[in-house]
Amino acid sequence: MVSPVEPNKERARGYLDGQLLVAMPGMADERFARSVIYVCAHSPEGAMGLVLNQPALNIDFPDLLRQLEIIPQEGTIHLPERAENLRVLKGGPVETGRGFVLHSADFLIDNSTLSIDDGVCLTATVDILRAIARGDGPHEALLALGYAGWTAGQLEAEIHDNGWLNCPADPRLIFDQDFDTKYDRCLRKIGIDPGKLSSFAGHA
Repeated sequence: MVSPVEPNKERARGYLDGQLLVAMPGMADERFARSVIYVCAHSPEGAMGLVLNQPALNIDFPDLLRQLEIIPQEGTIHLPERAENLRVLKGGPVETGRGFVLHSADFLIDNSTLSIDDGVCLTATVDILRAIARGDGPHEALLALGYAGWTAGQLEAEIHDNGWLNCPADPRLIFDQDFDTKYDRCLRKIGIDPGKLSSFAGHA
């Protein structure tokens, strides 16, 4: 499995880097049923990505900031609107205690931010959470706890076995908070009517 974050200007771009994976109806792993995943890194060693449409139900961003002691536990503190409304997602079943911020390219931390595709970056340090809390973080962002990971050849095999469809990413699909419709909208982006998609559809 590839390392979750390896900022490296010389990093070779993988075939699926910056693509969206859309689970087929016959997805055998219930953790990924109707999931949309943004692929952050793909190489011969494996792949990693973040689930974009599974909100974490028991924690919000201000709570997380308190847990990390970025803001005080007690008393009232005014967060910028973008920070107050930032949703926390379940990014995947691997390292669920680790946070990953997928964000627009208007924010960069040297040696910590990985540029994935035009306009989309990944940062996994607490410094970006502090910046968001101050109001000088990226314009667009989502915070995911955990990630989805595949060992060498595993993702390719799952795609071959009709586990996933893939399509180019759209920043609106990545960052908007209409989670309930994100899966169907991704299928329509591929050109598929969600009501007609069969568990036994052929290869995309």
